[in-house]
Amino acid sequence: MLNIGDKAPDFTLISDTGEKVSLKDLKGKKVILYFYPKDDTSGCTKEACSFRDNIKIIEKKNAVVIGVSKDNTFSHQKFKKKYDLPFTLLSDENLDMLKEYDVWKEKSMYGRKYMGIERTTFIIDEKGKISEIFNKVKVDGHTEEILSKL
Repeated sequence: MLNIGDKAPDFTLISDTGEKVSLKDLKGKKVILYFYPKDDTSGCTKEACSFRDNIKIIEKKNAVVIGVSKDNTFSHQKFKKKYDLPFTLLSDENLDMLKEYDVWKEKSMYGRKYMGIERTTFIIDEKGKISEIFNKVKVDGHTEEILSKL
């Protein structure tokens, strides 16, 4: 279980462009690290487009947005292109980072239990410490909530 004030676990994952991205490479910037269930689904699309629509404000606050799901890089490329997303999407097909950030959870839909990503956002400060955690995110109003904390 991660808490506010903890050092954010470092990671190195492949991005939608095929490059390796590590948290340590982002030191000096605030990182909005958001975990979402699946590319091109209604809630995930709405969340991603909200970040896209507010990217200039986010960048003015010395912050970057990084989305993470278990979708592969090809899926991320299609999703990013379809919605013109101006930020990095990382693929964690092995679930290592999802488990380390404790967002891989048992979920339930229509009485059926399954494992999946619980929509969660972390704000990581310029020194790599967790400054905010948003669990079980409701998409409506989430970006505004994040902007108020940057």
